Amino acid sequence: MIYNVRLEKVLFLDVETVAAQASYNDLDEDFQALWNIKAESIIKRGKMEAEPEELYDQMAGIFAEFGKIVCISVGYFSELRAGQREFRVKSFYGDDEALLLAEFAELISNYFNNPDRHFFCGHNIKEFDIPYIGRRMLVNQIPLPNMVNIPGKKPWEVKYLLDTMELWKFGDYKAYTSLNLLAKLFGVPTPKDDIDGSMVNGLYWQGDQLERIAEYCEKDVIATTSLFLGMRAQEPLKPDEVIKGE
Repeated sequence: MIYNVRLEKVLFLDVETVAAQASYNDLDEDFQALWNIKAESIIKRGKMEAEPEELYDQMAGIFAEFGKIVCISVGYFSELRAGQREFRVKSFYGDDEALLLAEFAELISNYFNNPDRHFFCGHNIKEFDIPYIGRRMLVNQIPLPNMVNIPGKKPWEVKYLLDTMELWKFGDYKAYTSLNLLAKLFGVPTPKDDIDGSMVNGLYWQGDQLERIAEYCEKDVIATTSLFLGMRAQEPLKPDEVIKGE
């Protein structure tokens, strides 16, 4: 299937998420109690020793019920002539989650909103990025665009979600395979040369470094795009083919 996909119809994307509050102590009593239940489940499942306060800093951001989105980066091919490619990258980021989600929704509603013609591509987007975006849109009372409105859909109804991690599985039920590992395997420059996902929450709440987070998110989009190209036996993106901020 990936060989038949028209690249100009694909929106490549990645999200960065953080805990909804700066620390466990900033939660109200109800959310503290609810997080305690979640933390207990995590501890039992992982057979680990940790306190709910510590786990909140480490893991709250990966759950849409306890986290929020601070950046969505997207990329698309604006030029695909023989011997010439242009790949444009743009980020929606900030403290106002509702605003960045609304801006993202407007983009895809206008340009990438037909499941029969368009595609989303990302690494682990089926299990993380798209469900997380959809859940946070509901929380922020933003109507779901067609491409995000996936609750209840069968696997064959979401073929427009091109997940590079799933493509790598070949139907096998392997454990999580990181983008960093596949990038190395396919000769794609690592997106983790400055920071990695485990650092995002601290950079946001302690360092106020949204632009750095957005830059990292864009690197993930570029790496995912090059990985997808590699899976199609095509050359990865070159630096001079990438146009940022438009």
